[in-house]
Amino acid sequence: MNILIKNCNLISMSNKREKLEKDIDILIKNGKIENISENINEKVDKIIDAKGKIVMPGLINTHAHVPMSIFRETLDGYNLQDWLEKKIWPMEDKLNKEDIYYASLLSFIEMIKTGCTTINDMYFCGEEIIKAALNLGIRLQTTRTLMDLEGDGEARLKELEELIKNYDNKEETITLNIGIHGFYTTNAQYIEKCANLARKYNKIIHIHFCENSKEREDIIKGYSVQSPAQLIKKYFKGLHVVIAHSVKLTKEEIEELTNENVHISHCPVSNLKLGCGIANVSYMMKKGINVSIGTDGQGSGSNLDLFEAMKYTALLQKGILENPKELQAFDVLKMATVNGAKALGLEKNIGMIEEEKSADLIILNLDTVITTPVNNIFSQIVYNIKGTNVETSIINGKIVMENRVVNGINEQEIYNKCNEIIERIQ
Repeated sequence: MNILIKNCNLISMSNKREKLEKDIDILIKNGKIENISENINEKVDKIIDAKGKIVMPGLINTHAHVPMSIFRETLDGYNLQDWLEKKIWPMEDKLNKEDIYYASLLSFIEMIKTGCTTINDMYFCGEEIIKAALNLGIRLQTTRTLMDLEGDGEARLKELEELIKNYDNKEETITLNIGIHGFYTTNAQYIEKCANLARKYNKIIHIHFCENSKEREDIIKGYSVQSPAQLIKKYFKGLHVVIAHSVKLTKEEIEELTNENVHISHCPVSNLKLGCGIANVSYMMKKGINVSIGTDGQGSGSNLDLFEAMKYTALLQKGILENPKELQAFDVLKMATVNGAKALGLEKNIGMIEEEKSADLIILNLDTVITTPVNNIFSQIVYNIKGTNVETSIINGKIVMENRVVNGINEQEIYNKCNEIIERIQ
């Protein structure tokens, strides 16, 4: 479908354009952005009048566990390790492939309705997650979670390699990475195998790292190192690495990682809810490390609303550093768009609205009581916009939601199915 968006207020996030441009038209052809200018007049299949509305890149969630939508609000009263071992893992053992598919659909509906167009997932039953993503048109980077707690690590590696062979370069909206659960759920030999798989297929490493104090202690003890950062440098040298959390890195350890191809996925809501602490993302960014934003799974992060995550990201850094000038709104918006694309190795394709890039964009309606008047549009987006302000979502040139209606899906049917699943496995 060829689409023409008319008369919008454009936030392209491109350094080739102004930060905010008014009365702009965007022509989308064959999934790509063909033209951005004023007064485009061309015959198309669909015209969207965006007068008075904001068009911006779709948000990019760089760390999540897609099917965990069904585990919302199961955390209260647990720390991370106990929650996983006593609550989540026993329920996950009861899930079947159909459950994974429907739970993934629920998450993808939530993404579309809150302005997220790309997500980096770490879970199992990858084919079911991919099937759900293709059904709704979401851009997905996924894996088969790699760990070796019960001697099944080799089987997990084979599953992931099969996913890569079946889906790599086969679908425009699907990419794969090497998702390692963490150093504390593996051993040195297994980490080396995972790194070798990343080198074999030229894939990104995606790993939980230093999420809380206990994990940090377990890493130091288990690998006999003084600094967890030494493990990133030792095992992943020369690889592109997306590190989720990094709450318990010291300034010295952050500096150790500045010369590595390391990208941090900051998950502020989940880190707060789990009592992990607050990552020093301001210092990471000052040292030149690319920091993006994730939600984690909804079990600990509650939802996939990256507008909420952006707000927490900004407020927490200002609060802990006692400096209101820390993390300006536009920089936080970059974290959820440009930086996210870079973290996932997709910056040539998404993260900005530019000619020849994929048409992954959202349309915001600011005609609400909490967003009137608009004195500073970037502050408005980071601090006041909710996922419900997203009116239309376009991914890879396909309209996946228009006027808050997700195309091609019966939402209530998915809600009912997911309620049945959680009732069965609890």
